[in-house]
Amino acid sequence: MKALIFAAGLGECMRPLTDTTPKPLLPVAGKPLIAWHLERLAAAGVQEVVINISWLASQFPAMLGDGSRWGLSIHYSHEGEVPLETGGGMWHALARLGNAPFIAVNGDVWTDYDFQQLPPQPRGDAHLVLVDNPEHHPGGDFGLCPNGILRNEGDRRLTFSGIGVYRASLFDDWRRIIGDAPGAERKPPRFKLAPLLRAAIADGQVTGEHHAGRWTDVGTPERLAELDQSLAPTGY
Repeated sequence: MKALIFAAGLGECMRPLTDTTPKPLLPVAGKPLIAWHLERLAAAGVQEVVINISWLASQFPAMLGDGSRWGLSIHYSHEGEVPLETGGGMWHALARLGNAPFIAVNGDVWTDYDFQQLPPQPRGDAHLVLVDNPEHHPGGDFGLCPNGILRNEGDRRLTFSGIGVYRASLFDDWRRIIGDAPGAERKPPRFKLAPLLRAAIADGQVTGEHHAGRWTDVGTPERLAELDQSLAPTGY
C-alpha cells in the first residue's frame, strides 16, 4: 500500500516558526514532525510515500531525501506556489498513488496510532480514523455508528484525525460535488476534500474507527511546544 502525506500548507497559524520552515519539518523531540509519520508508515509495511509540497518546497527533499533512511521510496508532488488544498492535492497526486487504496495522513498531526490497523480494502470510498474532540474543536466532525458507518450528523460526533484510507473512486464525481467553488476551474484544480467526504458519507460509502490513544493537531506554536515537552523526556 502507498501513502500520501499532506505537507503543502502555508502554516499561517504557526508563524513566525513557519516563516522559514514548513510546519511538517518543525522539530518534535529531536526530529521533524513528518519523520514520525515516515517511521510509522515504514513499520506498517508501506514502501512508497508521496509528499505534496508547496510552501518552502525545496526544504523537503533537502531534509528527507529519497526516503531510503526509512526504507521508503519518497516522491514529491509539487503544487506550485499556491497549495491545492486537501482535495486538489490528493487529486493531483493520484497519478503517483495509482488505482489501489492508499493511506493519506495530515503532515501536521502527531499520533501513536498504528497504521497497520488500517483496512487495506475499505468497504466504500474511504475509511477514516476519528479521535475524541480536542478543546479547540469541541463539536467534532462526524458521527460513528456501531456498525462502523460514518454519518454527517449524530448524537456523538468525533473529530477526524487526518488519517484515512481512500479509493480513487472518491473523485469520480468531484466536479459536480465541488461545483463552482473558487479554484475548481484551475489546472490543476484547487478544492477541499471535505465536500467529497461528506457526499460519500451521505451515500453510506465511508466507514470509520475510533482511536482512543494519543493524537495532537499541531496547529499552534503552543501545541507544538507542549508536544515536544511531552515526548522529549520519555524518548518516545
